[in-house]
Formats: sequence, C-alpha cells, structure tokens
Amino acid sequence: MKVTSLPDVPVAHPGEAPPRRVAIGTFDGVHLGHREVIRGNDTVLTFDPHPQAVIRPDARPKLLMPYSIKRDVIAGLGVQELVVIPFDRDFADRSAEDFVEGVLIGQLGAESVSVGENFRFGKGARGTPGFLASYGEFSTRVVPLVGVAEETVSSSQIRGLVAAGEVDKAAQFLGGPYLIEGEVVHGDKRGRELGMPTANIVPDPLLVAPGHGVYAGWAHGYTAAVNVGVRPTFETGRGLLVEAYLIDFEGDLYGERLRVALVERMRGEQRFESVDDLVAQMNRDVEQAREICAAGT
Repeated sequence: MKVTSLPDVPVAHPGEAPPRRVAIGTFDGVHLGHREVIRGNDTVLTFDPHPQAVIRPDARPKLLMPYSIKRDVIAGLGVQELVVIPFDRDFADRSAEDFVEGVLIGQLGAESVSVGENFRFGKGARGTPGFLASYGEFSTRVVPLVGVAEETVSSSQIRGLVAAGEVDKAAQFLGGPYLIEGEVVHGDKRGRELGMPTANIVPDPLLVAPGHGVYAGWAHGYTAAVNVGVRPTFETGRGLLVEAYLIDFEGDLYGERLRVALVERMRGEQRFESVDDLVAQMNRDVEQAREICAAGT
C-alpha cells in the first residue's frame, strides 16, 4: 500500500491517472463499520491527528489505536493507497466546498466517494453525506451504521469495552484483536527474578488503556501472558505498565517496537500476600494463556 501525505499528492489531471474510489473517515479502530465504508475502494483518505484533538482538544477522545497500527490494519484490507491529511487549525478552517472541490475533485480526482452516514466535514461541520451527493463529479455511497448482535458498532462503544477489559467482545466489533504497541523499556527486572522476564511497554496516555488485569494474547509471534496495571504486590512507585511474558521466547527486545494483541482477560489485577503465591498464580496464568490462544488458532 502506498502512503502519501495530502500535501504531496499532485493535482489530478484528466487522463493522466486512473480516477480514485475514495473512502473518507477518521477510522479510529478500523472497526466493522469502518471496514464497510472502506470495502471496494482503492484509496482511503484519513486524518492525523484526530480532528477533535485540534477542534476541541479538551474533549478529544482517547484513541483506540495509534496511526502506525491504523495504517497497517488498513493495508491489510487490500487498499492500494492511504492518503493522510495532516489535520491542523488551517485545515479545520477550510469550508466544506473547499474540501470537496480542492481535495476530492482537484487533488484526488475522485470518481466515487464512500462515507459513513454520520460523517461530517468542513468548517462548522457543514459538510454532510447529502452535501457530497449534491456533486455530479463523483458518485457518493453512504454506508449505514453497522450492527453486531443488535448493538451499533462505534469507536466510543469499543473504547468502553476496552477500558472495562472486555477485549474479547471488543474484537467482535473491531474485526480483529485489540492491539497495543510501544517501545520495550527497562522495568524493575522483577519478572526476571521470578523466572518470567517480561517485555514492558509504557502505555501512550492519548490511547485507551485496557482495564487492569491479566490477559491472554500474542506478541512477536509468541503466545503471551500480559499484565496491565500497577503491580500491587510490590511498592514500585511506577505508574501504569503493560508487561508481556512471551511464552517460550528467549532473548530481549529492549528498544524495539512491540505490538501486543490482547485476546481475553483472564482475571483482574490483585495483590498477593507472598511472592510464592504470586509465582504460583503466574504459572497458572501462563497455562491458561496457552489454552486460550491455542483454542483460537
């Protein structure tokens, strides 16, 4: 998939390049509703950062995924081109007419445009799906909200599920497991002392943090038992940390980017009376993680 920043996209001239079929949206989570908007299109037009971070920074939502994961998930849908709008105050002040005529028609040469029914754009959010459909230069496909098990799929709904630790249910709406990514940092070496060295990630404060607890998951191609929390058995003084024990992995990942898929929450985070009790529970967690991940393959 080709990735281009909007300012680097040349103005479209008829006959010089095939017209684009464009899906437009913020696409935080790239959930099942987003995937329906994207389906059948060769180009995805999205925004980074999230528009609310510029328009209403005090009310911006915690995101489900960083740009790097969003990019890779979209690439996995067979899209040929991802065009990223560097969203800033100047772009926020562009009118809906300017967005359509300058971006969709002028730069991208869109022959068709696909959006969700609740998509809004342009200064003052004046642009609507109906506004897009008023243009004859391209066809407009408006995708209704998608439902699963009689629930409407939305990024805000999935954020609530992740925050509650219900990552298995969130996956039903995402279309894949909930993913965390970050640089592996040095921790307290506690896991190594206990015989289970972990790869540690400090969660991005701009992203939704999964509910504290122990999860079965995958990381670096290995089944993993993952703790999300503050390690209450020890007085560490450290904040929230994601600690992934990669089962059967040997080596270290310090300084590398690690992507962790959370499959199912096995239990809540708890304080143990002794280190022996903690180690015994960790061993049980590892075996349960093996069973859960094996069942899902």
